[in-house]
Amino acid sequence: MTTAVKPSRQRTVSPNVMFSASALPVYRISVAKYHEMIRAGILGEDDPIELLEGLLVPKMPKHPPHVTANNLLAAALAKIIPEGFVLRLQDPITLKRSEPEPDVVVARGHARDFSTKHPSPEDVALLVEVAESSLAHDTGAKKQIYAAAGIVNYWVVNIPESTIEVFTEPVRGSKPPDYRSHQTFSARQKVPVMLHGKKIGTLAVAEVLP
Repeated sequence: MTTAVKPSRQRTVSPNVMFSASALPVYRISVAKYHEMIRAGILGEDDPIELLEGLLVPKMPKHPPHVTANNLLAAALAKIIPEGFVLRLQDPITLKRSEPEPDVVVARGHARDFSTKHPSPEDVALLVEVAESSLAHDTGAKKQIYAAAGIVNYWVVNIPESTIEVFTEPVRGSKPPDYRSHQTFSARQKVPVMLHGKKIGTLAVAEVLP
């Protein structure tokens, strides 16, 4: 049976800039340099920043609805993820010029596979951002970064609109990078959970909303 989806609503995102910064000159650092700063103790695990397109960017604050949705989503996914995949919560993934810390990642492998490195795009079967105040960011700059990296399955749990938005089929060469497929599932619907092209179950949108 084909899942009914709501038409997506257009949002205003700059068509030319993948990630915008101040008009003042900025110094971009590589992922390798970012790792060196962490190893040297210049940056700590509790510092509220992440590396996006070579820039150290403050993380969005997490309000109670965000935390609740994140916990509900993790619990729901944990029930259906099969052997051979690992659930990671607010942990880094390593991209070419970024090291974001998504709310939820389902990666192929086991926990010890990532004891010396973070998952790369090839490892990531599902990536989810929970969006409240960060909605424009998660459906704008973050979406472009994930599309450019080739993240094949990107969800946004849209708290303000009580939906889950599913982005698939990344188009890296577009300007800006984007996803060819965008589906929006309402609170009355269930989202098919796909891992590397295989459906492993469904997730009720209402089950993960705060």
